[in-house]
Order: sequence, then C-alpha cells, then structure tokens
Amino acid sequence: MSAVDIKHPPRRPTDGMVALARDIAEGRKRDSSDMTSVPASVYTDPARWEAEKAAIYDRLPQILCPSALLPDPGMAVPHDATGRPLLITRDADGQAHVFLNVCRHRGTRLVEGGEVQCTKKLVCPYHAWTYSVDGRLLALPRPDTFPGLDKGTHGLVELPSKETGGLIWFCPREDTADFTLAEAIGEDFDALGMGEQVLFRRKTHEVAGNWKLIMDAFLESYHVTRLHANTIGPFFKDGATSGDRIGPHARAAVGRLEEMEGVDLTDMAALRRVVTYAYQLLPGALIIPSPDYINVMVMMPQAHNRTLVEDFMLIPEPPATDKARNHWERSWALLDGGVFASEDFRAAELGQQGLATGAVPHLTLGTMEGGIRRYYETVEEALRAAG
Repeated sequence: MSAVDIKHPPRRPTDGMVALARDIAEGRKRDSSDMTSVPASVYTDPARWEAEKAAIYDRLPQILCPSALLPDPGMAVPHDATGRPLLITRDADGQAHVFLNVCRHRGTRLVEGGEVQCTKKLVCPYHAWTYSVDGRLLALPRPDTFPGLDKGTHGLVELPSKETGGLIWFCPREDTADFTLAEAIGEDFDALGMGEQVLFRRKTHEVAGNWKLIMDAFLESYHVTRLHANTIGPFFKDGATSGDRIGPHARAAVGRLEEMEGVDLTDMAALRRVVTYAYQLLPGALIIPSPDYINVMVMMPQAHNRTLVEDFMLIPEPPATDKARNHWERSWALLDGGVFASEDFRAAELGQQGLATGAVPHLTLGTMEGGIRRYYETVEEALRAAG
C-alpha cells in the first residue's frame, strides 16, 4: 500500500457538491458575465475594519479550530487570537466547550501557553482554585475562608459553541448564537469525513494584509494557473469552475486536469480526484479539501492591515511509516509554505501595499472573479444586520 492508498469507508458527496461538479463537467457557468468592482476602501479604511469587527467578529458564530485539535477527552488548549482569552476543552464525555480562560476567583489567566494540554483538572497558578475540563469548580484551598461560597455558581464562564462537521465553532454573544448555517454547511464536511481526520500540522502565519484580501484569493479562479504556476497551477484547468452559497457561506469548485468523462461523481474518492472544492465561511475561514488531505485555515484579524491565519492540515490516519510521513511532510510544505504563505498570503500583502497608496480606488473584477463581489455583498449585509 502506498503512502496515500488509505482505505476510507464509502462516502457520498452532498447533492450540492455533485451539482457543482456536473457544472464543470458540462461547461455550465453560474458567474455573472459582466465585469464588476469593489471599493478599495473596504480593505484600507481603519474605521471600516472597526465596524466589521463590531458587527461580525464580535457578534457572529465563527470557527476556532478543527475537532482534530482536541481528539480525546481530557484536553484543553488556550486560544487568544480572537482578541479575547479563550480556553477550548473536551470533557470526559467527549463534548467540546469554549470558556473564558479566566479564574473566577481573582481573574487570573487559568492556562498559559498555546499548546494542547492533556489534563482532567485546570489549576489556577495564583491560588490553586481547581476546575474540571467541563468548567465546574472542583476545589479551592482553605474553603473555610470563603464562608457560604457556592461552588456551583463559580464555574468557568462558558461561551456558546457548537461542534459540527469536524469543526468547533463559538459565538461571542448569547443573543446571536445561531449555529443553524454552521450545521448546514457541516453536511459537506461530514461527507468529506473531516470529523474522523487527525491533525498532522498546525501553524499560525502573520499576514500584513486585510482579512478580506486573503479571502479573495480563494473566491476566484483567475489566479490559479498564474500565481501558482510553479506549485499547484499545472494541476488545474483554467476557468473550469462553479460555485454557490449556503447562507453567507460560499462553496466553490475548480476542475483539475484529470478527465471527468466516465467518473462517478457520486463517489467521494473519485470526485476529489477530478474536482477541488474551496469553502469560504463567514466571517473568515477557509476549508480546502485536496485529494487526500484537508486544510482548515482560520483568519483572525488584528487590524485593518494585519491578520493572523492559523493553518491546520488534517490527514486520514497517523503516519505509520517513514514513507507515509515523508509524503505528508511534502504535502504540508507544498500547501502551507509554498501555495499559501509564499503565494496567496504574499499576494494579499502586496495588494495591501498597493491599495494603501490610493492609486486604485476600485478593484476591477472580471467574470472569473464574481465571488469577490458576492463576498463583499455578504459582508455589507452583515453590517446592515448589526445596525
């Protein structure tokens, strides 16, 4: 068996995935045939970014990480890049939680660092108040000095969260914590078996560009055979694309060079050999299933011109041989370091530099770049909804 000849249970793509693949096979176009544009100010205006942060990143459900980051019960990992101190855990029953990483005694940061920890208990470094990974306050030193303290009301502060489709989502607010659309698009990820994948690598990139410029590279196929000419470009047909939306989330498909005639598009393994999908999820996450692995990228804007992007590579099973490990290492280097960091992220940085000069008041978009305009309209709709 080769490094990539891994036996998968039979899987059937969702109807939406198959429909996009048939568009490509039969040469149908869903994009508008007209050119359009997007104002450059949506990438360069700090006030615009503050409005987006308040209306979107501080308000709407968003992805934190793949489930594979915490595969087993009794795990916890701090997460700070959203601008708030979070703690993601998996309890003894296997349920994921998202807490504020704050001790309820004096507000001390409960867990330090950024790596996954295997633990059943979370102990505050200041006064040793002790919590379970499901958030309950278990014990505190000298309880006699806290007469009448009800431990049941002093558990960790939990934020709304949902694990679906192999992803852990959270919402900063209770009143906007509707995960219905997360579950809807999660049906595709269940079809891909993402919840059964294992984490091979993760890395956080700091990109000197607006978060939407990073997203834009995954919303159009015009650049694929050009920007990626020395990496993945030769694997794809130029302009063989299709796309649709699931609520505010976009789903795109690009045809690979392999011939589609005679391919059973209802067989997931066969489908992934001829079509590569890209999912662009509001606010800022990207899911890229390659033929034998999946990249999950989560964008966490820090300013109008600075974004942290955490890239996770998921594979079907832990490498059992050096040959398998070498295969995945090459794949990781190709996508994370080559295609994403050196090409897509670098293009976003160069775009930020150019747009900041004011030389280009509007981005001119061709007929293969309609996804950028649609995403701009999605963000505008979210701004209006937040008032």
